[in-house]
Amino acid sequence: MFTMPRRKTVSVHVGGVWVGSEHPIVVQSMTNTDTADAVKTASQVIELAAAGSEVVRITVNNREAAEKVPEIKERIEEAGYPVPLVGDFHYNGHILLREFPETARALAKYRINPGNVGVGKKHDENYRTMIEVAKEFDRPVRIGVNWGSLDQSMVIRMMDENTKNGGVLSAEEIMINAMLESAISSAQMAEEYGLGHDKIIISTKISNAPMLWNVYRRLAVLCDYPLHLGLTEAGMGTKGIAASSAALSPLLSEGIGDTIRVSLTPEPGAARKLEVEVAKQILQAVGARNFSPQVTACPGCGRTTSTLFQELAQDIQQSLDENMTTWKKTHPGVENMTVAVMGCVVNGPGESKHANIGISLPGTGEEPRAPVYRDGALVTTLKGAHIAEEFMGMVAEYVEKRYGQGA
Repeated sequence: MFTMPRRKTVSVHVGGVWVGSEHPIVVQSMTNTDTADAVKTASQVIELAAAGSEVVRITVNNREAAEKVPEIKERIEEAGYPVPLVGDFHYNGHILLREFPETARALAKYRINPGNVGVGKKHDENYRTMIEVAKEFDRPVRIGVNWGSLDQSMVIRMMDENTKNGGVLSAEEIMINAMLESAISSAQMAEEYGLGHDKIIISTKISNAPMLWNVYRRLAVLCDYPLHLGLTEAGMGTKGIAASSAALSPLLSEGIGDTIRVSLTPEPGAARKLEVEVAKQILQAVGARNFSPQVTACPGCGRTTSTLFQELAQDIQQSLDENMTTWKKTHPGVENMTVAVMGCVVNGPGESKHANIGISLPGTGEEPRAPVYRDGALVTTLKGAHIAEEFMGMVAEYVEKRYGQGA
């Protein structure tokens, strides 16, 4: 559970998914295909949705892309994955949303970057056009401020004001103030143009974790809009995973954040869905949501020279993950289950007792016995050459008895 209560916000409806307040924190992701290729884009949306993305954002950057959005929506619905689609607009969204009303209708939400809507006098005019389309089609918007694309006139104004005041603020403080002003003033302007208070989600994305904590903590005090969390440009592989985890976990543990996206750079040819899997693991690790049963396994040491516990842990986690598609419907609550697969007598029995079901395998030099605990009690001790198979059978039996609909 959270160490602090969830921050109270308004609730925003996004194409069948509720974001904010008491609703579960929503996992979302974004395609990296050319949206003008409806087949490839729909295929990736389906892949992301199947992995657990509850909202998927797609780039709508030109007329070719805008024209294909209704087809993409039709394809994912026919495939059985009617996940809400969010249109990501920069520079020309006011044009595309007006020229392609069916696209405006097909999208569940519009992402607007106030730093890229327009410049000078055109900024307010173009922004107003996008808000009016959102009103017309009863769609929410995400006002997505990014430190890489801030309105430079605002930044320069704040720097000049700081100089006049004796330069008391650092460049970092000015940057954060500019992001907050951009987000809050844009939301207020949207409401002045007639968009409902419950139609606005805000994000202020930075690629620096401590700055991200700062800006979101301040933003959480300034408004009651739902907040979209994400460390922008997190990077690739372990760096991106570690950076995103470090950035999001403190905020989530404080009850800040209503929907998240992990912005990983995929390795060449790698599946896009890794960012979804990482987002789910972060939420599960901080106790915000459970998506699938978790396997607790020790890291191994000189006491565990056999790879048996590693292989068993891997096999069980894979089996649990594969069954979750069906179990979500037939075994409610199974996502909360914990399984322990431990490698020796040092921590094995203790961890096994804490899990719903656990096994302590024999370490190097230990007697070839594997005690099994269920709900904290020793139920049997496995021996012989088929310990792994027998334990996996016990896990399946436990799931059926504890979480089956006839239980």
